[in-house]
Amino acid sequence: PCAVAALVALSFSGAIGLTFLMLGCALEYYGVYWPLFVLIFYFICPIPHFIAKRVSDDSDAASSACRELAYFFTTGIVVSAFGFPIILARVEAV
Repeated sequence: PCAVAALVALSFSGAIGLTFLMLGCALEYYGVYWPLFVLIFYFICPIPHFIAKRVSDDSDAASSACRELAYFFTTGIVVSAFGFPIILARVEAV
C-alpha cells in the first residue's frame, strides 16, 4: 500500500512538473522555448538502464559493473536535467 501511494505521488508530481514546463514555454509574453530542451533529458534518462538490463547477466546476485555504469550515466543525465535550466538562467536565455 505504501509503495502504491509513493508511485502515485511520484507520477502526480511528474505530471505537475511537465505541466508547469509547458505552461512556462507557452506564454506568448516571453516567447522563450529553450526550457523545452529539458524534455530531451527526460527521454534519454532510462536508456542506460535498458541497455544494462539487456547486456548484463541477471543470474548473479551481486551488482555488476555494467549496471553500476548505467546508474552512473543515469545520475549524470538527471543532474544535467536540473543543471540545464540553471545554465539557461545564468546566460539569460530564459
